[in-house]
Amino acid sequence: MSENRKYVRITLRAFLAVAAVLASAAITPYQANGQASGHVARGLALAADRGRVAPQQDQTITVFLKLHDQAAFDQAVTDLYDPTSPTYHQWFADADFSKYAPTQAEMQTVKDELKNHGLGTISIDPQNFSIRVHGTTSAIENAFQTELHTFTYKNTSFQAPRQEPKLSGAAGDLVAATAGLERHTVHPNFAIAKNPLTGQPLFSNKITATETAAQLFGNITGTALTGPSHFGLKGLGQPLPTADYFGPAYDINIFQFVSYTPAQLQSHYGLTSLIQQGYDGSGQTVALLEAYGYAAAEVDANTAGSVFGLPLLTSKNFEVVYPEGPPLNPNAADLTGFTGEIALDIQSVHAIAPGAKIIEVASAGQDNEDQITSLEYIRTHKLAHIVSASFENDAEIISGTEEENAFNNVLQRLAAAGISVQFASGDSGDLGLGTPLGAVSVPSNSPYATAVGGTSVLNDPLGNGDIVTGWGTNVSILQEEIVVDPPFDAGFQFGAGGGESQFFAKPAWQKALPGNGRQVPDVSADADPFTGVPVVLTTGGFQLAEAGVGGTSLATPIFSAIWAIASQYNGKPLGFAAPAVARLQKGEITDVVDTSDLSTDSLSGTIVDQNGSTFYSTNALFAGQIPSIAQTNFLAAITNLHQLHSAFAVTFGADSSLTVEEGWDNVTGFGEPNGLPFIQGVTGKSKGAPIKK
Repeated sequence: MSENRKYVRITLRAFLAVAAVLASAAITPYQANGQASGHVARGLALAADRGRVAPQQDQTITVFLKLHDQAAFDQAVTDLYDPTSPTYHQWFADADFSKYAPTQAEMQTVKDELKNHGLGTISIDPQNFSIRVHGTTSAIENAFQTELHTFTYKNTSFQAPRQEPKLSGAAGDLVAATAGLERHTVHPNFAIAKNPLTGQPLFSNKITATETAAQLFGNITGTALTGPSHFGLKGLGQPLPTADYFGPAYDINIFQFVSYTPAQLQSHYGLTSLIQQGYDGSGQTVALLEAYGYAAAEVDANTAGSVFGLPLLTSKNFEVVYPEGPPLNPNAADLTGFTGEIALDIQSVHAIAPGAKIIEVASAGQDNEDQITSLEYIRTHKLAHIVSASFENDAEIISGTEEENAFNNVLQRLAAAGISVQFASGDSGDLGLGTPLGAVSVPSNSPYATAVGGTSVLNDPLGNGDIVTGWGTNVSILQEEIVVDPPFDAGFQFGAGGGESQFFAKPAWQKALPGNGRQVPDVSADADPFTGVPVVLTTGGFQLAEAGVGGTSLATPIFSAIWAIASQYNGKPLGFAAPAVARLQKGEITDVVDTSDLSTDSLSGTIVDQNGSTFYSTNALFAGQIPSIAQTNFLAAITNLHQLHSAFAVTFGADSSLTVEEGWDNVTGFGEPNGLPFIQGVTGKSKGAPIKK
């Protein structure tokens, strides 16, 4: 094998160096409600300081004021989700919030202090919870008595205060958190099945007058696995080495591409009968938290919908809202990758809950301050009781108190209003840390967010039904014109995010779970792009049909749409989903475990070369990865990934140091929704609310 192959791998030395820095980094103590202060971003020791932000750069920040009696508010929100409480599910109205809201005088004190430093007011929350202002970097630094620097960590860049920030004067004692001092770019958790050798998508084609979406999507299949069978490999023009592999095969038909139609997903999640009865999300609204927006989103969704028999989106069931006004650059979504994210979110919600209204809430930027502004807008304008956010801002290890508290501040009020906000748990497993501790991302680590992890959904070629594994994809190269001897480990490709927070303590509804910190995720759905969905999107001026689209960006809208159906069945909003999911009993949710009917027939093989024969078990095929795969029992299959004279081994259910086990786990949470039992479990009702015609 050539030594210059560009496969992404982490060396043991590099991994140990990162672990050592993490061990020595100052860690913020666990906080029950995230109100601690006095800490800059904890992972700055891991990051490279690139210097101060340009002093005249204009920035926007949001300052959150302290509540009156935070402890009482915490308890009131807890009671809303306690079935034994007399206020259970009695969601806060404006009058309820006013009991805890800052006074007009307190807001004026904060506003005046900000104004004295040259910061102009953009907006004030109707109940004085927050004020949004803008001004130069220099003015913000003076107001908060700190320096704002740019840092880089791995392949990300972010802004953070170099010293603990505090608003000057008496106003400083009124501030709970500030969004925008730390500025992390939002990363859509959008993944597409690619060939590991070429880096190109397995299926992405232009839709034209002669090649319509219906014709292009005629090549997709819901049969991911075949076998187990024997597969003999022999190099081109070379007698040795040869190999004989035995096990299941993935996507063995080179003329077909694995992707699930809306009808297949509805069937997998046990929703077909409910939808036929009219429980299709009608009367419910799902708000999608996005950035920028793109003009062809509705047309793209209807192109896909017409292929798969879904009702059209119109002004009655689809709307785009710009809390900050439209973006300055109409091509911003294309330039930042949000086009595919928006298309996937809209089309996934519509596929699962075709009767629900969808509101695309598009911010003018893509950092945490913009997203927090959109969240506040959803609550104050009462847009929806279900919010789907297919993104993570950044790893918890490089976030600080200001960002953590700012997200938690607004998410707690959303929970009080009976609004469930789902965040993707991420697509990078344990973020390369080699441990679940601290491997979570912001804001899915908030105790007021529902974190959605990922699974792989596969057919069982040995019987009926589906196999569900945790999502964790590793690839080993078995043949590239010649038989690779030994198999070359191309490494961890992607997998569901999860782990234990080092900032937030376990909420009460997670008391039965291990550890001390908030555990992520809570629930899961299909996320593996190798078991993904078809999507239509317009990018670069062309409308494309793509297959094999996934990521926790797929899992999050799937679950949000199921929550819409559950809310319709309930007859009123169910509120924050995570506590209800945690209370489910056996049979009310599909527990994802590390075994399947195929576990004993998982891929293994023997290579014969001039030195004899060597047997490789499933685990041995992937033994070269550093850090090693923690899952000991997982499914592997052989595939050519539509590459001539090539063969690969691909895993289903091997997710870095994260593992799947019985009950809750840090890959799939408590498991996948399973239709009527899940819906009756979270609603506590054996009969659904009357269907409104």
